[in-house]
Amino acid sequence: MGIISKLKSALKKTRDGLSNALSNLFSKNKLGDEFYDGLEEILISSDISVTTAEEIVDELRLEAKKEKLKDRQFVTDLLKDILEEKLTEAEEIEIKYPAVIMLVGVNGVGKTTTVGKLANYFISLKKSVTVAAADTFRAAAADQLTVWADRAKVRIVKHEEGSDPSAVVFDALTSAKAKGTDVVIIDTAGRLHVKANLMEELKKMSRVVERECPTAHFYKLLILDATTGGNAINQAEVFDGAVDLDGIVLTKLDSSAKGGFVISLCSQLQIPVAFVGTGEKLEDIEAFSAEDFVDAMI
Repeated sequence: MGIISKLKSALKKTRDGLSNALSNLFSKNKLGDEFYDGLEEILISSDISVTTAEEIVDELRLEAKKEKLKDRQFVTDLLKDILEEKLTEAEEIEIKYPAVIMLVGVNGVGKTTTVGKLANYFISLKKSVTVAAADTFRAAAADQLTVWADRAKVRIVKHEEGSDPSAVVFDALTSAKAKGTDVVIIDTAGRLHVKANLMEELKKMSRVVERECPTAHFYKLLILDATTGGNAINQAEVFDGAVDLDGIVLTKLDSSAKGGFVISLCSQLQIPVAFVGTGEKLEDIEAFSAEDFVDAMI
């Protein structure tokens, strides 16, 4: 299955809801106030924020009027163009090597699984990878990560449960430097974004990376569960304030009918999506493409 096919499969619930609603809207209304009000409601129901939905509809209305567009296909294509522009307002991430990638997020969003998928992704690009098991609090977290590391056939650095996470990061970086490793991926413990002490721990790990690998390209990626919908923006704001996020990794898109929150996230917070999970298998992760995402969404 190709990348776009996987995305379409993952976004099926979102696409079905949007497509059906748009079809009904086009069948009932000609372009006019009622149409645009209805379109705004559809976008909001897909978890695009009110502010972003209003911006999209205003742009669509202005452009359609200027170009005298009335045909459904032209209007749909114009909507896609505007959505793609919103998704690319935040500058796209280009991973450069050597790279250190630290994954952060709340509990249960799929960080450990994502570590395994990303490790496999970089291995497929012929890069060497080491993973750091810096989630030392959750019972058996290192064991779970070891399973994913074995599947991806990459090295893992881990300590005993309850160890200092920053010490794990230090050892993983030391080992990676000695071996000339291309990519280090750091798994961190899930944490409530309201717990200041846990955020301080993330800052400490960040300082270790910056001190030990000053010439490496350091990326802090927030793992977001797509089923969280609009509430994900609140999570992103707090984590961004703590560690200055470089990007987002989306998980569980296939379980959500409200993938539209991604558009608000990129537009309002100026944080780009770096990767998107497209399923449960090891290879089900892709670098994010705004064009492919919109095509799969509508």
